[in-house]
Amino acid sequence: MRISRTLVVALLPLFAGCQLLSEQPNDTSTPPTRLQGELSLANGDLLFRPCQEQRSFVIGHDGATTLSRDAAELFSDGATQLYVDMRGELSSTSQPKVDGTFTPSQVYRVQAEGHGCSDINFTRTLLRASGHEPDWSIAVSNQGLVLNRAGKEPQALPYLEEQLPEGRLNLSSEANGQRLELWLAPQRCVDGMSGAVQHMSAELRLDGEVLRGCAYLGGARND
Repeated sequence: MRISRTLVVALLPLFAGCQLLSEQPNDTSTPPTRLQGELSLANGDLLFRPCQEQRSFVIGHDGATTLSRDAAELFSDGATQLYVDMRGELSSTSQPKVDGTFTPSQVYRVQAEGHGCSDINFTRTLLRASGHEPDWSIAVSNQGLVLNRAGKEPQALPYLEEQLPEGRLNLSSEANGQRLELWLAPQRCVDGMSGAVQHMSAELRLDGEVLRGCAYLGGARND
C-alpha cells in the first residue's frame, strides 16, 4: 500500500508534537509540608526542631513570610525558645550539624507562651480565635463550636461556615436567642498580651457587641 507524500508531510508536525510531549521532564518537586516545632537561635541562625523529633533544620530564606522578624522580636523580649507552626519545603544542606534546610512559605503561628508541642487538642482543632478586653476565645472542631468568655460557662453551639474570596471565612450561629458571627481574614495579627503572631485577624460579633482578636487554622484543617 502506498502512502502519499502529502499525507506524510501533514503527519510530521503531529509526530514532532508527540516527541516534545514525551521529552517533557517529570515534575519532581515535593509539595510543601506543614510542621510544628521549636525555634531556637544558634550562631545567628534560626534552627527548627519538629515536635517529637531529634532532627534539626536551619531556616532558609523566608522572604514570603515575616518569620525572622517575628522571631527576633519575641527573642528580644527574653524568650529562649519559640513554638512555630508553618508550612514550607525541606531540602538538603551542606551546613554541618543540621539535617537540612526548611524554607517557610506560610507561618500559621509563632509564640513564646502556650502549650506548643504538648497541645493534645491541636490535631483535632479546625480553627481557634481569641481576643482580650474582655477575654474571649472560640475553638472549632468537627464536633462543633465552643465559645468561651470571661466569667461565663463555655457554650457549645452549632454553626455554619462560609468561605469567601481572598481566603476569608465567616462562621455564624443562632442558638438560644443568641446571634454570633466570626469573621476571619488572612492578615498578620499580633496578640497584644502575649506577643504571639498568628496568620489571621478575627472579629467576633456577638449580640451587637464587636470584639477583635487573632486566629489560626488548626491541625485538622489543611487550607
